[in-house]
Amino acid sequence: MSISPIKVAVVGHTNTGKTSLLRTLTRDAEFGEVSYSPSTTRHVEGTALLVNARTIIELYDTPGLEDSIGLLDELDHMVEGKRVDGRALLQKFLNSDLAKREFEQEAKVLRQVLASDLALYVIDARDQLHGKYRDELTILAYTTRPIMPVLNFVAGAEVKSDKWREYLARINLHAVVDFDTVVFDHQGERRLLEKMQTLLDHHYGLLQLLIDDRESQWTSQKITAAKLLAELLVDVTAYRIRVLNKDEHQQQLNSELIREKTCQHEQRCINDLLRLFRFSPEDFEPGALSATDGKWERNLFDPETLKEFGVSVGGSAAKGGMIGLMVDLFSGGMSLGVATALGAGIGAVWGGTREYGQKMVDQVRGYSELCVANATIGLLALRQIQLMRALLRRGHASEAKISVEFTDNPGIWQKGELPNELKQARYHPEWSKLAGRRWFANSEDERRNLVIDALSQRLLSQF
Repeated sequence: MSISPIKVAVVGHTNTGKTSLLRTLTRDAEFGEVSYSPSTTRHVEGTALLVNARTIIELYDTPGLEDSIGLLDELDHMVEGKRVDGRALLQKFLNSDLAKREFEQEAKVLRQVLASDLALYVIDARDQLHGKYRDELTILAYTTRPIMPVLNFVAGAEVKSDKWREYLARINLHAVVDFDTVVFDHQGERRLLEKMQTLLDHHYGLLQLLIDDRESQWTSQKITAAKLLAELLVDVTAYRIRVLNKDEHQQQLNSELIREKTCQHEQRCINDLLRLFRFSPEDFEPGALSATDGKWERNLFDPETLKEFGVSVGGSAAKGGMIGLMVDLFSGGMSLGVATALGAGIGAVWGGTREYGQKMVDQVRGYSELCVANATIGLLALRQIQLMRALLRRGHASEAKISVEFTDNPGIWQKGELPNELKQARYHPEWSKLAGRRWFANSEDERRNLVIDALSQRLLSQF
C-alpha cells in the first residue's frame, strides 16, 4: 500500500519569507518570485521534496494574508452571536461572494490549508507582534489543521524570537522552530522536519526518509567538496616546469604559465563547488573570489594579498612573485636568484639518492624547476576553505552576492608550511593534471588517491 505525499501549505503575512522558505528547502533559488513589494505571490504555487525520485512532501506557496482583521470581522458577523464549528464557518465564507471579491487572496490561502496536512506559518522574527498576526492565527485555527510557526530571519539583528515564542505558547502553539531562509543552518532544517514529525505522527516514517536523505546529502556534499579542494591543491603543488637558469625570458614565460594555469584550475574548482551546492557563478561577489576573463581580481600571487590573509611570506619569496624553485624545498625557501646561485653544490643536499639523481644532474648543468611557492598554496587553501564555509551557511533565498570574509584562523596554511600530504605531492610532478599528462602507472595513481583522501580528511575538519 503506497503512502500519499505529505501536503504542506506555507502561509503567513505578506513579505515574511514564504517563498524564501521554499527556495531554501528545495535548494532552488529560481522558485517563485521574491520581492519587498507586497503581494508578490498572487497564486498558489507548488513544488516538492523528493527522495530517490519519490515525492515525500508537496509544498504549496500561498499568497500573503493581507486583511486578516477585516476577514475576522466578517466571520464574526456571519456567526451572529451563535456557536459555530470553525470549519463550517470557513466553508460558509468560501461559498460566499466575499471569497470571490474583497477576500479573494485569503480564500486561496484557506482552501489550500484545508486541502493540506499541515500549515507552516512563516513569521518575520524582526516584526512587532501586531494584531493582524493574532487574527491570522485565529482564522487559521478554524481550519483544524496542525499549524507550525516558523521564525524566519533569526540570524539578523533586533529579532524578537522570545516575544513571539511567549505569545505562541499562550495560544497553544508550542511546536515553533527557528529557521533562517538566508543564513542556512543544517541543524535548523533538521529540527524543522523533526517537529513536523511530532505534529504528523502518522507520517513519521515518511519524514524520517527525508531527514535521513538530507543528512546523507549534507555529508556527501562536504566530502565531495573536500576532495575537490584536495585535488586542486595536489595538482598545483605537484606542478613544475624545468627551466634553464640562464634564460631569464624562459623563466618569465613559464612563471606566467604557472600563474595562469593555477588561476584557471582554481576557477574550475570554484565552479564545481557552486554546482555542488546548487548555486550559480552570478552569485559571486567580484571583489571576493570571482574572476574576470580568467584572472583573479585579488591576485593569488601578490604578496600584499598573502599579507591580507595573514600568510607568512619571507622577503626573498615575495621578490620572486610567489613562484619558486624546487631547490627551495631543500634550501630553506630561498628566492629564485639565491637558489640558482648555489650551482652544483646543491647536489650535496640530495645526498646522491636515485630519486633525486636527475635533479642533481640538471642542477649541475644549469637547470632548475619552477613551482608555486608554499605561501601561495597556503593562500589558495585558505581562500577555498573560506568559500566552503560561506557556501555551507548560504540559504538559497539569499539575494546578496557570496562574500568571503577572511577570519583569523591560525594554522599550517598561514605559517607558509605545507601539510605532509602536499610535501609528498611536491616530489611527484606526474600527479598534477596541470601538466596535461596522466601517463603514470596504476601504482602512482593509487598513491595520488591515498594522498588526496588523507588531505580531504584534514580539510573536512576546517569547514
